[in-house]
Amino acid sequence: MTAAAAGVRRRRVRVSPLTALCTALAVLLLFAAAFGQLLFPDWDAQDIALGVSMPSAGHPLGTDGLGRDVLQLAVAGTRSALTGAGLVALGSMLIGNVLGLLAGYHGGWADVLVRRWADFLLALPALLVTLVVAGIGGGGYALAVLVLVVLTSPGDIRLVRAAVLEQRHLPYVEAAQTLGLPRRTVMLRHIWPNILPVVVANTLLNFAGAIVALSSLSFLGLGVPPGAPDWGRMLADNRTLMYDNPSAALAPAVLVVVAAVVLNLLGDRLLEAFTDRGRS
Repeated sequence: MTAAAAGVRRRRVRVSPLTALCTALAVLLLFAAAFGQLLFPDWDAQDIALGVSMPSAGHPLGTDGLGRDVLQLAVAGTRSALTGAGLVALGSMLIGNVLGLLAGYHGGWADVLVRRWADFLLALPALLVTLVVAGIGGGGYALAVLVLVVLTSPGDIRLVRAAVLEQRHLPYVEAAQTLGLPRRTVMLRHIWPNILPVVVANTLLNFAGAIVALSSLSFLGLGVPPGAPDWGRMLADNRTLMYDNPSAALAPAVLVVVAAVVLNLLGDRLLEAFTDRGRS
């Protein structure tokens, strides 16, 4: 291997400090979502006699109006914040992959119908429609997640369709068609693996947007039920405690911002990495 090739290889595998930090924070958030309620089984324990209090040795972030430990409540709320957002991102990815593959590969009337459907959904204000539907349906976390899955999918549909159109006329696809392979096999076993990196990067971006959207709905009382551990619900319940214990309101707000920024940066970095790899 020449010195120039070795230098290029080192540059390719080099990970920036920001990417390493975002990866570490993402792993920490996932760990909290998976094991947070096991680490703090008494996250909902109330101390009415103590009430709201400032941070102390026993309560690093203080307590809320019901005497609950803010730190334990925030860690327990990670599961609700990430689970719903993850379902939105995965559901949107599934719809986008199926419809995008059909539209991009088959073309014709299938392409026209899928594009018109995606354009219609893109014209709708996602958060506002979710507010209306969730309000009419009496709120509920599951309903909010379902609506967001449908309204987030148009971006995935257009992304996958564009990627398939780019791949459809490449030699490896033409070779598979020449061999007489079924269309389903060509789409799923040949085209889809080649566009999967871009799909994964876009899913992370949808994940970040869903965290903010679901937290906003919970803040407005249309997400998780009262008393459930959730960042948006914590922010709504504790917004009046800014003078008594600012940490009670600031902690969930900071967590929402950190989670969204981390996932956005990781998604952008993955997209850049896959784009550079494709060009090389």
